[in-house]
Amino acid sequence: MAAESGRQFWKRSAKLPGSIQPVYGAQHPPLDPRLTKNFIKDRSKANALPMKSKKASSFHEFARNTSDAWDIGDDEDEDFSSSSSSLQTLNSKVAKATAVQVLENHSKLRVKPERAQPALSDVPTNCKVNKSSSEAQLSRMSEETCVRTPLQKQQSLPLRPVIPLVARISDQNASGAPPMTVREKTRLEKFRQLLSSHNTDLDELRKCSWPGVPREVRPVTWRLLSGYLPANMERRKLTLQRKREEYFGFIQQYYDSRNEEHHQDTYRQIHIDIPRTNPLIPLFQQPLVQEIFERILFIWAIRHPASGYVQGINDLVTPFFVVFLSEYVEEDVENFDVTNLSQDVLRSIEADSFWCMSKLLDGIQDNYTFAQPGIQKKVKALEELVSRIDEQVHNHFRKYEVEYLQFAFRWMNNLLMRELPLRCTIRLWDTYQSEPEGFSHFHLYVCAAFLIKWRKEILDEEDFQGLLMLLQNLPTIHWGNEEIGLLLAEAYRLKYMFADAPNHYRR
Repeated sequence: MAAESGRQFWKRSAKLPGSIQPVYGAQHPPLDPRLTKNFIKDRSKANALPMKSKKASSFHEFARNTSDAWDIGDDEDEDFSSSSSSLQTLNSKVAKATAVQVLENHSKLRVKPERAQPALSDVPTNCKVNKSSSEAQLSRMSEETCVRTPLQKQQSLPLRPVIPLVARISDQNASGAPPMTVREKTRLEKFRQLLSSHNTDLDELRKCSWPGVPREVRPVTWRLLSGYLPANMERRKLTLQRKREEYFGFIQQYYDSRNEEHHQDTYRQIHIDIPRTNPLIPLFQQPLVQEIFERILFIWAIRHPASGYVQGINDLVTPFFVVFLSEYVEEDVENFDVTNLSQDVLRSIEADSFWCMSKLLDGIQDNYTFAQPGIQKKVKALEELVSRIDEQVHNHFRKYEVEYLQFAFRWMNNLLMRELPLRCTIRLWDTYQSEPEGFSHFHLYVCAAFLIKWRKEILDEEDFQGLLMLLQNLPTIHWGNEEIGLLLAEAYRLKYMFADAPNHYRR
């Protein structure tokens, strides 16, 4: 019924200025009763008013005039294509500006290929690099003079422009430059010495990993930093063998229960969410990869009944899967066909991804229990922190009745994965795994630094709708290691200033 009402709403409301993306990842409604109202009854009255006389001055008023954009992806193809022409008019100013910027940059890259090479080949020089589907799609967009084709099923939300990943998600090294500098070679050699020692010094490994981990040693480094592998070299092989066998023992024991009635809701939600995981990257649309993700998420959900599966957890598998896949793949990872790998290799990647994701979630599981109290506490802490470090931005939100929960819930639930390209998430997680409580405590300061990064754009928006459109469509498509490095440096500065000074939170 919800999907049907969503389709009817879009058909009869083609002139709406836009739609706010829903808070993605909420299994249960937030505790704020104002956010759990049912606005369906008021839609007919709201639609009867002239558009010019309606100013969306608050989230609740604007919510009456919008529909769940995720429902569009679940519509039948004929219904979706019939409304796609009206959806093309819904782009926000940020989305249009981002698309124009991407096309301009791409045209420059095509004119000067010698400058384009460093940005598009973040793989070792002895690797085979094929032209990615992302580059081909950008070329088609240029030739068609920016005329957007109808969106296809399982693509991104209608508000977000269909802009593929331009840079590779598999950076060769921490700086993102293909030719390794002397400093990078020295860093790589330092990592190899640490990892090959009889007992790896984990404190030193964290210190070296904070500014980024070289691609060549990232898989084993992540296993060690997550606590999946022991520091002792002699125990690692046996540990990997035992944990992988244990995981596939869970598969044999539990996976068939997905067909039982009391697990149907969990399995159905996983089955719906997996095709939405990074829909612009061909790797994650392969049936074999989606089957792997289904098994990982289902086994984790039934082994953690306190939370079960929650939308957003599916995103947390992808960085681990890409990193462990890169251990066996020397070419472009985003377009790699996993059927070329042996069954034993795929089983190893699947088991390692499961265990490392489990270690991550062990530290933030209160984010996914009933009513998700961990996320609500972090959003409140973010609001208090921003009120102290940038009062002007905080007051700007209050003036236009923007609540932090409306945009920061997804930042906490998905660890900024929906705001950043996957290559940036991988670099970010290098540091998160090096920091004490990196995925929980340090993430708060990263979110604060990320918000203040856009302070000029935020202050330029002078209405509720424009602010929400901006905050849910931030132009980070071209971000790389340099931008993430600056973001992390600012986050560390904020942590140094505020973490040990709780009175700074108070007015």
